[in-house]
Amino acid sequence: MDVVIDNLPRYLDGFRLTLLLLAVSGIAALIIGTIIAAMRISPVTTLRGFATVYTELVRNTPLTLVLFFCAIILPYLGADFSYLVFAAIGLSVYTSPFVAEALRSGINGVPIGQAEAARSLGLNFGQSVGLVILPQAFRMTIPPLINVFIALTKNTSVAGGFFVAELFTVGKELANGNGDAVIAVLLGVASFYLVITIPLGILAAHVERRVMVQR
Repeated sequence: MDVVIDNLPRYLDGFRLTLLLLAVSGIAALIIGTIIAAMRISPVTTLRGFATVYTELVRNTPLTLVLFFCAIILPYLGADFSYLVFAAIGLSVYTSPFVAEALRSGINGVPIGQAEAARSLGLNFGQSVGLVILPQAFRMTIPPLINVFIALTKNTSVAGGFFVAELFTVGKELANGNGDAVIAVLLGVASFYLVITIPLGILAAHVERRVMVQR
């Protein structure tokens, strides 16, 4: 374990970058996914069609291909950002349809009478969704949304293949430089990921129990 202890600052740098990717991509994916979920139930056919195509296309595209497009094709088209920004964009886009589908399942679980009551009060579609339907849908879908973010945490490791020195990249470099301590190096990387995913899993289970009790 001397290799892990001696290189702890490098682990921490990679861990901070992983947390940054998780936070930025998670927030962006939540915003995009919420918009897509609202479009999926929109009375406007064009919006529903766009949201459906976006969801199915992105959700069934490999993450590596999405990140390749962001890191290689976007600069070719004139986008001038750092690879970290491109990685955040790719992760946000890739995660957003999973957020949208989780929210759509929650929206479908909201009693139809809620929407009818909102319309009877004079609320338009946007107000009904934003003020009545989505708050209830979010409450019911917090556990699956947390699971999406747990998956996002692990997906940040793919960004290491596109010049982003996150946690997995640090572990790979240390493993290449310390062939006699590969297991210890990888265990160190796994431990840092578990620092993120285990609390999220516990939070998801706790919220799920609370929601079941309140029902």
